[in-house]
Amino acid sequence: MSTSQRTALSRDLAALLGPESVLAGDAAAARAYLADSTESRAIRGRADAIALPRDATEVAGLLRWCYEHDVPVIPRGGGTGFAGGAVPLDGGVVVSLERLSGPAEIDPGLWRAWVPAGARTADVRRRARESGLLYAPDPGASETSMLGGNIATNAGGPHTFKYGVTGTWVTGLEVALAPGELVRIGGQARKDVAGYDLRSLLIGSEGTLGIVTAAWLRLLPAPASVLPVVGLYRDADAGCDALEAVLSSGVVPVALEFLDAGALRASLGALQAVAPALKAGATPKFMLIAEADGGVEEAAADARELAGVLADGALAVHAPSERREIAELWRWRDGVSGAVTAQLGGKVSEDIVVPVERLREAVAATIEIGERHRLPACSWGHAGDGNVHATFMIDRDDERQVTRANDAGHELFELAAALGGSVSGEHGLGLLKNGMLALQWPPRALELHEQIKRLFDPKGLLNPGKKIAR
Repeated sequence: MSTSQRTALSRDLAALLGPESVLAGDAAAARAYLADSTESRAIRGRADAIALPRDATEVAGLLRWCYEHDVPVIPRGGGTGFAGGAVPLDGGVVVSLERLSGPAEIDPGLWRAWVPAGARTADVRRRARESGLLYAPDPGASETSMLGGNIATNAGGPHTFKYGVTGTWVTGLEVALAPGELVRIGGQARKDVAGYDLRSLLIGSEGTLGIVTAAWLRLLPAPASVLPVVGLYRDADAGCDALEAVLSSGVVPVALEFLDAGALRASLGALQAVAPALKAGATPKFMLIAEADGGVEEAAADARELAGVLADGALAVHAPSERREIAELWRWRDGVSGAVTAQLGGKVSEDIVVPVERLREAVAATIEIGERHRLPACSWGHAGDGNVHATFMIDRDDERQVTRANDAGHELFELAAALGGSVSGEHGLGLLKNGMLALQWPPRALELHEQIKRLFDPKGLLNPGKKIAR
């Protein structure tokens, strides 16, 4: 758009939403809306305007105006995504959902909640816990990520191994659909097989099919006790043997995490609690974290069994039981990404999935790919799901390293497909994985993917340039 066109656009949006709800795309305050967590890879876009609607009706009205005037719409939650999904590529209107943030309406007696899209993930979890209930999805940056963004990417996290990712908890959606209509799909009922599963189509669609404005969530009674057990191993083979033993044990952990040697080198020094369990001179090169939950006696029994399984072949086993120690462990786990980033000042971390029995191959291959591209590499992630955050450490100011890391990432996608997995387990395709779906889907499936997009968004204005199949 020309300068005069952008000025007219901002004026029209201000008339629609109110001047306090619109920022010009070149305003200093707009910069915060032009990037997400992929900014370390030099991913920053350009918008003609930023809109901050106050409720779902305004979202639908804004979408209607944009559709009538052929203006692209880029929905945005907390901007914590790792695939560039919330970045405006070349103009258009960024629609921030941050003001759709009223408190979750929790019904403790019926184990359910009505939550606006702008609610912070951690707040939803806390509100549920205060009511004696559990909302399990706990993606990274949960203090800043928003429910709408979690739904858009079908986000996961460590504690979704037992209970499922975000979509498992969504029974209904309120969504603004093209050309500008507010629609409710599903609702409070926990079972609904009456029609095509439009709810599941919209979950994980990354804003390319509609804009989620609120959701009904199912909740569960919170477990009385949660007890993690940490196993430390000499190498990835020993750790993956222990992983498979856990899966064969009959115990279903609520979380089952791993860290490889490079991730431990970057972060283990900050977890002082494990030091007493290690023999002098022992250097672990693989870690598993398994967590049991349930009633007090049930969780304790499962934790003892997990500790016994993890002990086979381990350098050490650490089983914290005090609330403070458990909180410390998970704070440390949440900080692993930052610790790895701090090694060289930046990282490129790709979210791939492999069958769990191929995890050791994916861990080894990540290191090999890094060596080919002259980049230090490591991985960590959700072992029980085979979800690997394969990572290359870079100097973010060195464009050559960024390019090599992006090339290495493409090899990771090919690896995931070759091992029978997926190019994404919880971050989506966004911008950075455009075309990668063709590595794992046959042509007819790709064609259906494209037809669904055209059906929901015939003008191609909803988050254009994202989640492209091929």
